Amino acid sequence: MAKDSKIEWTHHTFNPWWGCRKVSPACLHCYAETWARRLALDLWGSKTERRFFKGEYWRQPLKWNRDAERAKTRRRVFCASMADIFEGRAELDQWRERLWPLIEATPWLDWLLLTKRIHNVHRMVPWSGDWPENVWLGTTAETQRWADRRIPILLELGARIRFVSAEPLLGPLSIAPLLSNQTAKLHWLIAGGESGHGARPTHPQWVRSLRDECQDLRVAFHFKQWGHWSPSVPTGISTKHQVILNDEQSGSSLLYAVGKGAAGRILDGRTWDQFPQ
Repeated sequence: MAKDSKIEWTHHTFNPWWGCRKVSPACLHCYAETWARRLALDLWGSKTERRFFKGEYWRQPLKWNRDAERAKTRRRVFCASMADIFEGRAELDQWRERLWPLIEATPWLDWLLLTKRIHNVHRMVPWSGDWPENVWLGTTAETQRWADRRIPILLELGARIRFVSAEPLLGPLSIAPLLSNQTAKLHWLIAGGESGHGARPTHPQWVRSLRDECQDLRVAFHFKQWGHWSPSVPTGISTKHQVILNDEQSGSSLLYAVGKGAAGRILDGRTWDQFPQ
């Protein structure tokens, strides 16, 4: 759990448990698994145990809610940065059953539930027609293949705010065809490159294309980071490694290994920090 999270698009993080199982290419260099292993915790895989939290930990969101109400300012809570709330394991059910009332009891907090298992949501949440207004439901779409699988399911669910995380963005991706015949709206898209050891590069045109689509479709667009590979070398930074990323749709792009901090998050001269209203 983290108050005042360093993740650009949330204020706090809350994890009912730690641990998960990899299900798609975005999981290959999972930052959460890397962080757990730094703490000598083996929590990833279908047979490994999960790490649970009790007591005071579960009371912290109630305090955040009181603080937000006093300040008359809503706060966003990412749940969960170290797990997937909709992982299909029976021993997690009791913790999910504890989470839903907590969400309902904290109306000044907007809970961001991001999952790669969007197909499990309808049978795990207690809400059918009327979802709590403070639930933002999202799914990861790292390539067109996974966008085509996951976004249509997301659009069928009744959360007030629906969003997509295209991070790490591993290929060209278009959301417009998935929204053309839908009455349900997509409200927000987060895009970003991969960071850390073994990071895969993101073509700048993939990001620009998504940004332009979001502007046309009136979907709030948030660019989180370039990640390890940058389309330019910042002043004062030296790098020995570079890569040419070729894509049939977008052409070739020369990218430089400068690291997440140096690469930053500037896209075409500005930051993109849009949020759904």
